[in-house]
Amino acid sequence: MLGSHVFQENALQRILERGEIESLDHTSIPRLRIPVRASVFTDRAARLRQLAQDHPASAYLALMAHLVDAQHRALEHCAVRSAGEEQISRAQAHGMPPLQAMGWSRAPQWRDILKALAEHMSGQAEVPEQARAVAASLRERLDSDPDSIETQADAILAERDTEVDGASAPFIMAALQVYWTSLAIDFDTSKLPVVSPFGVCPLCGSLPVSSVVRVGGSADGCRYLCCSLCSSEWHLVRVTCSHCEGTKSIAFHSVEGGPEGIKAESCDDCHSYRKIFYQEKDYNVDPVADDLASLTLDMLMGEEGYSRASGNPLLWQGPES
Repeated sequence: MLGSHVFQENALQRILERGEIESLDHTSIPRLRIPVRASVFTDRAARLRQLAQDHPASAYLALMAHLVDAQHRALEHCAVRSAGEEQISRAQAHGMPPLQAMGWSRAPQWRDILKALAEHMSGQAEVPEQARAVAASLRERLDSDPDSIETQADAILAERDTEVDGASAPFIMAALQVYWTSLAIDFDTSKLPVVSPFGVCPLCGSLPVSSVVRVGGSADGCRYLCCSLCSSEWHLVRVTCSHCEGTKSIAFHSVEGGPEGIKAESCDDCHSYRKIFYQEKDYNVDPVADDLASLTLDMLMGEEGYSRASGNPLLWQGPES
């Protein structure tokens, strides 16, 4: 036990132990799980509302549910130009993500998505006045100073936290998520490079928000890292640090008396952690929503000296954090 609130487990106390995982036929494990246009954001919004019930942060979870509703509406009719053949060939040759967010030439269409999200939030009576004011400000800036919005988007994608406005960042990130999720959905995965850089999304190069051990079909019992930007998921062998790829100093932590399906996977080699969720314990788990609703575990891991490997796309603390 770590402290009085967090329990540490033996890293090998899992459904599949490391030797069993390595003996699997990996060709049968789906490398990539592409988001589903009709359900990726509706499922997330429903999960946020479910988690908001009797939660200390219920107001924020409910606010994000409204934002995710708007994401679903925007994604329904979103069609953006994907990578060209030259870009795909270059990605294949160098083993790089073909839809890499950093350096991608975003079409102005993404700002139309942001405007639609802001208009949706401005018109929701249940949305707090402060959030509606942020949405209204974004709408005004989209017309009067679009370059400042583009600058914020660049800072968010690069995770230059000192340059990010924490109040508007969830809205801007939500629009970028819609844009890249649409790109991911329409991408021909047969053109994906055989090898990708470790620890980032094979499609867009973004960091994962968390991981989920899935149930059912060929992915049963397999752990997938979940992209914070394009909503794709990619396979990573369990009991492996998703940050540094270490395997010898892995431990799992949970909140005393908390849900069984939520743990933090820590690594003593790099002193980082990411959360891991178990679908067998809660089938409706969502990698973004459940991560956002389990900040108590983040606080306790911080007290134990571990750093979070990457943030949540719907929560930005800004330069003062």
